[in-house]
Amino acid sequence: MSAENTLKTPILVLGATSLIGTFLMQRLQAAGHEPMGLSRRPPYGFSASGDACWIDADLKSDDLAEQLPGAATVFSLSPIWLLPDVLPLLKARGMKRLVAFSSTSRFTKEASPEASERAVAKALADAEAAVEAFCAEHGVVWTILRPTLIYAEGRDGNVSRLAGLIRRFKVLPLSGTGEGLRQPVHADDLAAGAIAAASAPAAFDRSYALVGGETLPYREMARRVFEGLGRRPAILVLPPWLFGLLLTLARPFFPGATAAMGARMSQDLTFDSSDAVRDFGWAPRDFRPRF
Repeated sequence: MSAENTLKTPILVLGATSLIGTFLMQRLQAAGHEPMGLSRRPPYGFSASGDACWIDADLKSDDLAEQLPGAATVFSLSPIWLLPDVLPLLKARGMKRLVAFSSTSRFTKEASPEASERAVAKALADAEAAVEAFCAEHGVVWTILRPTLIYAEGRDGNVSRLAGLIRRFKVLPLSGTGEGLRQPVHADDLAAGAIAAASAPAAFDRSYALVGGETLPYREMARRVFEGLGRRPAILVLPPWLFGLLLTLARPFFPGATAAMGARMSQDLTFDSSDAVRDFGWAPRDFRPRF
């Protein structure tokens, strides 16, 4: 994947300080672009080393229309359910090309026993449908990217959360044998993929799952995290009922922890990115995190 100067400019990045957004801004600048980053909390001083323009704004604010700049290409890293309401404003400011991130959680959480997770899956699906419908009606070329398990060492809430648990407790409990397959994908690879997709005619008006360079069992993924921390793996295999009990007891210390998390350790959450490889050269790294 190459970040060639083939994108329609100006370029606007929504959610520019998000996990993927930070890498995307850096890659766009390195490719010679002058992207505009919109975020609720712009990183003051960030642009000192580049040409980024930062806009302090909230996609849900009443005065967003006054703050949005003109842009031909829009990358959306904000939660996709925030996007449909601002599409008319973006179109009015000249948007011709949209690359928006969603998530494979649209599918993996669709039948979750947790109502909150089913709600997330529905919100993702509804937002995707709204984005596609608006773009088709108003002549905007769209691409929707659905990553699997996103990580960036020390910064994400997935792999780095495992690393934090390992640092704290020296041992990592698993529900069952942890044989469920995973495809962790680095946020920087996703940034590169977004740029490549934006420039590829084959990716026009299509959606893609973006997976990491390896498919591996949850237990092996955990072992790689131990290695990335320079520690000998210490994995504790627990019966699902006992893991669920521990998770319930630990919930006050780990907000967002649900019983479904343990159940998913034995489930395969895998997708196929062969169409992304074909259409815009998707080539993610293997899972070898270093903390």
